[in-house]
Amino acid sequence: MMEKRRLIGRLLLLLGMALPSHATITLPRILGHDMVLQREKPVPIWGTAAPGEAVTVQFAGQHPSTKADAAGKWQVLLKPLKASATPAELVVSGSNTIRLRNILVGEVWVCSGQSNMEYTMRKNSKVTRPNVPGPNPVDELNVAHNPAIRIFLVNRKTLSKPDTLHHDWAVAQDSALRSFSAAAYFFAKELNQRLHVPVGMVSSAVPGSRIEPWISEEAFARDPAFAGKKVDGDPGKFWETMVKPLAPLAARGFLWYQGESNCFLAETTTYTQKMRTLISSWRAAWGDSAMPFYYVSLAPFKYSDTHDKVVLTRETLPLFREAQAAVLQVPHTGMIETTDLAHTEGGIHPGFKWEIGRRLALLALANTYKMPGVVAKGPVFRSLKVKGDVATVSFASAAPLVSKDGKPLTDFTIAGADGVFVPAQASIQGSQVLVSAPGVKQPKAVRFGWDEVAQPNLFSEAGLPARPFRSDQ
Repeated sequence: MMEKRRLIGRLLLLLGMALPSHATITLPRILGHDMVLQREKPVPIWGTAAPGEAVTVQFAGQHPSTKADAAGKWQVLLKPLKASATPAELVVSGSNTIRLRNILVGEVWVCSGQSNMEYTMRKNSKVTRPNVPGPNPVDELNVAHNPAIRIFLVNRKTLSKPDTLHHDWAVAQDSALRSFSAAAYFFAKELNQRLHVPVGMVSSAVPGSRIEPWISEEAFARDPAFAGKKVDGDPGKFWETMVKPLAPLAARGFLWYQGESNCFLAETTTYTQKMRTLISSWRAAWGDSAMPFYYVSLAPFKYSDTHDKVVLTRETLPLFREAQAAVLQVPHTGMIETTDLAHTEGGIHPGFKWEIGRRLALLALANTYKMPGVVAKGPVFRSLKVKGDVATVSFASAAPLVSKDGKPLTDFTIAGADGVFVPAQASIQGSQVLVSAPGVKQPKAVRFGWDEVAQPNLFSEAGLPARPFRSDQ
């Protein structure tokens, strides 16, 4: 009897060795334990398996199934889900089974850019500035224990590689939060407090990066503005490793905090077009041409102190900001101002990321979530009328206007027919500003905040700074 059992065992072993091996079902790194799934939109779940292998996904009572294609790729769609802060399990099954634990449903945003987006909570915790509106959250790392906020920090060396541990998502606390984007975290905190749903943030940023590496070579080639031309700056370098592998993750929108590296090149209209190319190509990758895209206008900094191949002046930054503002012509975009958030020592990294995140969140709350009563923009130049020696500046929305510090308005200049701009007196009259200067009898143009170090005190009553402008554009 024992010998018979041995023979059967050997036969089974030989049969097992002869059977074809099955590829293991795998998931991309962006799908993992502790993640947040986007509510109210179809949710793709995707990965690889053996060609032709049947794969089933189970979550929240749904169980869509499919078969892997000839290349071993598969994808299913979960129907739109309702927000849920109750941890649930997502199960992917085929030749093997993957169980993703502690999954929530809420809002998901993808954040990218250079060092000001990468700027970590560890650095932010050391910053103090009591005169910024709202509390100074210097102790945020000690109080951040909200299980409804989840974070994913992209590692460009590993994002595109298979993952079997599924542990790259984390609750926004402790060591994971210390290394995470401060601007992205405070955006999530504001959304969570106002919307009362879980929020997941994906941060994919590289210090010192220009915009070109975040745009694919194909996107540049398809754009008539760049087709057939050589584009400097390593096009596609970070797109391929840090953005493309994220798609088609279900997300609500994008946040963008970049521009300093291109401002050092004194770019203007070319940067506008590059941003337009980036936005359209990212939206195309996610299959949503209306995906919100909110970004940050650069803060005051002495670019003109730089001595390099490109000569920079005190107008380089205002001109660059103007190029950033021109992107607002693209639908479903928004930009926040940061003229009041410069370090007194002039650093290029404003540490007040709690206010950056809050202002970006205001854009989302007002424009994406249509929350009533939310003011997301400060005063924006609309028109100029001249009567005698007084120029009257009108603003779009954000009335009433205020002087933030209660002092006379600063950083207005005015020019006559000679085109020479001189410092001007300015005063608020309702929703308008009256501008004049003793030596200018017939004003032709007004500029505001038109200097790299200008920190004007014209604000909306809601506490948001006015956007720098020139009427003679």
